[in-house]
Amino acid sequence: MFSSSFLRRFGLVAVLLLVAHVVAWAHAYHASIMEVRFNPGKQRLEMALKIFIDDLEQSLSVGKPTPVRTDQLSRAQLDPLLMDLLRRSVQFSSRPGQALPFTLVGLQKEKDSYWVYFTAPLPAAATSVSLRHKLLLDLFPDQMNIVNLEAKGQKQSLLFRDGEEQQQLKW
Repeated sequence: MFSSSFLRRFGLVAVLLLVAHVVAWAHAYHASIMEVRFNPGKQRLEMALKIFIDDLEQSLSVGKPTPVRTDQLSRAQLDPLLMDLLRRSVQFSSRPGQALPFTLVGLQKEKDSYWVYFTAPLPAAATSVSLRHKLLLDLFPDQMNIVNLEAKGQKQSLLFRDGEEQQQLKW
């Protein structure tokens, strides 16, 4: 009925289609994790943001004539780029339209990611903040930004995705 040559070609095409389907399905996973801690003694928020190096470099390269490679930059060159990215992508506010200022505290490189440490002062009576977190959402449609808040002995976790860029953190 069917020749062996036809069956081999059909089998090869079927295998190639299956592989193409699996490759398309197994897309890259894009996520960041931010740990936020309310420090009542210093009346500030203390943040640790984990971001994968390749995602960070792609974001820092937007609008630049050559790709940014973090391993080729000194801290004096990298810090302003990180602060600019944070200011554009992450905003804490205790009142509408008034973003809290950030202070970059440190940077820790791991094998495939960075931990970026920064703080933001809080007004004395603050019991919540609004967080707009759109880090990498303009680059990756599947980007998920996970935020874990620890304040006054309680923990809260939030997920920021496309269409869900702003949420309240309460303590």
